[in-house]
Amino acid sequence: MKYRTIPVTPFQQNCTLVWCEHTKKAAIVDPGGDLDQILAAVEEEGVLVEKIMLTHAHIDHAGGTAELSAKNSLPIEGPHKGDLFWIEGMSQQCSMFNFPHCDSFTPDRWLDDGDEVKVGDGVFQVIHCPGHTPGHVVFYNEKDQMALVGDVIFHGSIGRTDFPKGNHQELIDSIKMKLFPLGESVEFIPGHGPRSTLGVEIKSNPYVR
Repeated sequence: MKYRTIPVTPFQQNCTLVWCEHTKKAAIVDPGGDLDQILAAVEEEGVLVEKIMLTHAHIDHAGGTAELSAKNSLPIEGPHKGDLFWIEGMSQQCSMFNFPHCDSFTPDRWLDDGDEVKVGDGVFQVIHCPGHTPGHVVFYNEKDQMALVGDVIFHGSIGRTDFPKGNHQELIDSIKMKLFPLGESVEFIPGHGPRSTLGVEIKSNPYVR
């Protein structure tokens, strides 16, 4: 699998374009906004987008989903149904965070722990990691030892838990019991900021050491 990160929205959220090298089929993960930038990256890479994947439904990760799906006839996979209330409240999120208006949507497929999402010949394992939001999921590609972790963990930090239905202990448990066992060599793309590895965070992240 190949990966390209496109920072979008005033929050500089890491929207990620992922694609299979063999088939050139691709997915857009967390299209929070700035769709022109995302689609420009798709054109530059010469790939065929076949779906949208969502780690969770906060506005900076999901705000562009309805428009992107409607205009390009793309199915939406994810997040876990625990984030339904965030999707239903998308217009309120726009007002809360001073984002342009965006519509709510209905995922074509809700994801559960242990599910798989395919992109071309590539396979992502779905890991339900609640805490930042109740329906947050992580996409893990075992073959490439790569994970798309959304706002669960960052380089040197972890996700916020002060939003509605956030839970600090659940987040810590998700990181320590579901992500860290994947192995220290796993590299991850977080929802914001630079990439890191689980090994680096196991050794040095002050929130989970």
